[in-house]
Amino acid sequence: MPIDAAGALGAAPRVREIAWDHKDVQLYHLGIGAGRPATDPHELRYTLESRLHVLPSFATVAGGGAPGVIRTLSVPGVDVDLAHVLHGGQRLRLHRPVPVRGRATAAARVVAAYDKGTAAVLVLRTEVTDADGPLWTDEAEVYVRGEGGWGGDRGPSGRPSPPPAERPDRVVERAVREDQALLYRLSGDGNPLHADPEFAARAGFERPVLHGLCTYGTTLKTVVDTLLDGDVTRVRAYRTRFAGVVYPGETLRVRMWRPAGAERHGAESGGAGEVGEAGEVRVAVSAVERDDAPVLADTVVRYE
Repeated sequence: MPIDAAGALGAAPRVREIAWDHKDVQLYHLGIGAGRPATDPHELRYTLESRLHVLPSFATVAGGGAPGVIRTLSVPGVDVDLAHVLHGGQRLRLHRPVPVRGRATAAARVVAAYDKGTAAVLVLRTEVTDADGPLWTDEAEVYVRGEGGWGGDRGPSGRPSPPPAERPDRVVERAVREDQALLYRLSGDGNPLHADPEFAARAGFERPVLHGLCTYGTTLKTVVDTLLDGDVTRVRAYRTRFAGVVYPGETLRVRMWRPAGAERHGAESGGAGEVGEAGEVRVAVSAVERDDAPVLADTVVRYE
């Protein structure tokens, strides 16, 4: 039965209280591959509580519980099989740096429902606010196979744009551990697609796949460490479209394009940072072992 788009869009926001502390942040950072090498001072910023900085993508798991993709399935008017659900994209806007410890209110609602004919796309927006005001806004784009056909707006094209034609300014490879999905799911995403071979086969995959949001976090960390001198507070917004899957044990190739005219602080001096002015970094991510099969597309990190 097609999704009741009017019911989903008209539903009242679902409000919940969330809280987190340094242990949640450290677990998330380990789940996206931080801590290698374990004693590297740059990695200790993500793993040691006395030096801890919060990567902004932690916002996608802050407070634990199901991720936006799963929470969308409990919205009135949405009753679908989890095996037919894919994460289409993710957008994050930071109003302030994410604190190491926090308590906040998260209000989520469906703000768009698109009819693709043979599928539906829902957009769940979550506004997070603490005692001092807005903290962040994130949007999860949920693709549901076989649930279109109600005659609604088709919405924007879902076809990923090609990466820039120019040679990337930086290329970094990141190995994904065999047990990365098992570790990442401890931050709240217990979807069996990422752990259970039988469920993965029912969903059409040869074996469990890595969480898209794990790749999302790993990629942001790579950009911050490579081009922003490890300064997580410079990130203002981050968006991506999930163009393909990653299997645990594969290698991610992260290609980055700096804005024209950006200052370079690290390359000549041997440091990690390169971008020294406000702007954005365009990114494309692929799986090395599968002939650079696209993984993340239309990926942009905005910074100051």
